[in-house]
Parts: sequence; C-alpha cells; structure tokens
Amino acid sequence: MEAGKILLDQDKMSLVIERLAHQLLEDWDDFSNSCIIGIQPRGALLSNRIHQRVQELLNGKPIEYGKLDITFYRDDFRMPDGPLSPHPNEIDFIVAGKKVLLVDDVLYTGRTISAALTALQHYGRPSAVELLVLVDRRFNRQLPVQPDYFGIGVDAVDEAYVKVKWKETHGEDSVLLFDKKQ
Repeated sequence: MEAGKILLDQDKMSLVIERLAHQLLEDWDDFSNSCIIGIQPRGALLSNRIHQRVQELLNGKPIEYGKLDITFYRDDFRMPDGPLSPHPNEIDFIVAGKKVLLVDDVLYTGRTISAALTALQHYGRPSAVELLVLVDRRFNRQLPVQPDYFGIGVDAVDEAYVKVKWKETHGEDSVLLFDKKQ
C-alpha cells in the first residue's frame, strides 16, 4: 500500500481540470488556428481530458489534437533503467503558424519540455507555444521553463516525488506526494 500525502483526490482533480479548461477558453477564445499536443505518455492522459472538455465547452467544435513522443529527444535517453519503449507520435497535421498548447502532467526540471520543443519542430514552426501542466514542482528547475497554466504548485525538496494516478491506468485519479521515489 502506498503511503503518500494526497495533494488532489478524484473530486479535486476534476475541479482542477474544469478550471484549466475554462482558463483556456478565456485566453484562447475558440481555438482557431490552434492545437493541443500532449506529451507521451502521461501528459497525453491529461491532454485527452483537456481536449475533450474544451471541445464540449465549445459545443463540439473540433480542435486539432495530437500526442508527441519525446523518447529519443531526451538528453538522458541513453541511460535508461531498462529497454526504451517509445510511444507513437499521433500528430496528423502541421503545427507551422499555429498556436500550440503543450500539455504534460508534472513540470519538474524542465528537461522534458525542452525535449518536447525540439521534437515539435519536426511538425513545423508554431507561431507560439504555451505550456499547461497539472502539477508545477517549482523547486529544482534546471532549465528556464515555466507553465502558462497549472493545476497545483508543489514546493518540495529534491528527494520528494510527485505521482499522478489516472483512472485509465491506475483505476483512480489522484496526485500524491512521497518523501522519496517509490
């Protein structure tokens, strides 16, 4: 049994996702010339929900949506604990000239976002990129990356670990904080 501090339970996580969807509509209007791209694998779970909810709030207006794998763009991909298992890229459109909402679950060092920005260039040069994360770990940033939208901010020391659980993969939605990686 995991014993971590619950930062968000299922109900609060739903409220946070709802708030983020409404913030996006305030800033992005009807998402014209825009797209949402989730970073594989965990950012895609959040982006699925954000994409679905924003489309619902726009009465079903289609919004271009994709999923981006960054496995081979990471600066540490040659140092895995086990075999690499990339996820498929699911982007069937060009991002050139579009405003892109990049989505991930947790922002910590900024290295994942750096890799995603590099990988995104293979689909064209966007006019702008904004970042949405569920959890912003504000300490220990290694790169100058900040989210434009975040669900919750967590100030925790290096040894601490944030785990996001998703109904689709863990059977429940929650965000937990552990003293050390579990």
